[in-house]
Amino acid sequence: MSGQRPSATAKDNGITPIQQMVASCSGALLTSLFVTPLDVVKIRLQAQKNPFPKGKCFVYCNGLMDHICVCMNGNKAWYKAPGHFNGTADAFVKIVRTEGLGSLWSGLPPTLIMAVPATVIYFTCYDQLRARLKVKMGQHEQFAPMVSGAVARVGAASVISPIELLRTKLQSEKLSYRQLGTCVRRAVGAEGWLSLWRGLGPTLLRDVPFSAMYWYNYERGKQWLCQRYGTKEPTFAMTFVSGATSGTIASILTLPFDVVKTRRQVELGELQAMNLSHKASSTITVMKKIVTQHGIKGLFAGFLPRVIKVAPACAIMISSYELGKDFFRKHNRDRELGPLHTSDT
Repeated sequence: MSGQRPSATAKDNGITPIQQMVASCSGALLTSLFVTPLDVVKIRLQAQKNPFPKGKCFVYCNGLMDHICVCMNGNKAWYKAPGHFNGTADAFVKIVRTEGLGSLWSGLPPTLIMAVPATVIYFTCYDQLRARLKVKMGQHEQFAPMVSGAVARVGAASVISPIELLRTKLQSEKLSYRQLGTCVRRAVGAEGWLSLWRGLGPTLLRDVPFSAMYWYNYERGKQWLCQRYGTKEPTFAMTFVSGATSGTIASILTLPFDVVKTRRQVELGELQAMNLSHKASSTITVMKKIVTQHGIKGLFAGFLPRVIKVAPACAIMISSYELGKDFFRKHNRDRELGPLHTSDT
């Protein structure tokens, strides 16, 4: 036992933090590649009914996070595709036929620039925190995923929030990076460094409860499936089903905060596009406005599209992440056993 490598004990379940980052990065890539076409079709269908004129914006979501895109196309409307779409399947066919297959992944590069680092930070922090909390919490270790998920989401959202704001500014105005730096210095000078985290509040109101519920239900569901089918380690199918189920539950329960966050993002994007500096409405104000205009059901608008999008995104992300971690575990195990087999021979 004294010959055991010290580095192995520093690994979480046999893999290093760097390997966790690589596994989560591959998961983010696969998820974005899968979900982006669904968003493109959804936006095209929305745009033919309510085109986006100059200065307007829409929220683009890849299942992992949301993005603001501001229309700066003169007086023309965005996504004015030829013909009329008669549904999702018809939109898929017409877009591919008239614009090519690659058009289904339009907007993918900026999505990956945001999604990949956020996912890497989020999943790596979660695994590292959970491994430590399970030891410290003892008999209450079943709550370690909930606490770890919430803390990891706060960290990831806080790191990415200023980048999201800067990217929105670049989309709303044609600025060079030097001009952008000048704008940032002016904003920080006028409102302080906290101005770079504008809109973080409603993001955390939705994402922190989502992450806490998602990871708790995922780990419990995965454990239950292993016990039911008598396996020590979860299979790919088990992680896929657990991810989809836990993502569906969390997305339904946090839907009101998602609606509020979308409203605030759109409002913020429009203010920036029109060069207006007054503050966006608070979360409570937006929520009251929605209830006044549409009733309680307005807080659950977009129920079906959100579930259809989030469930497969969560399933693909977590199952590919677990698959990547399994690959690195086997790789590390083979490397450690290699010298032993050599010495035996």
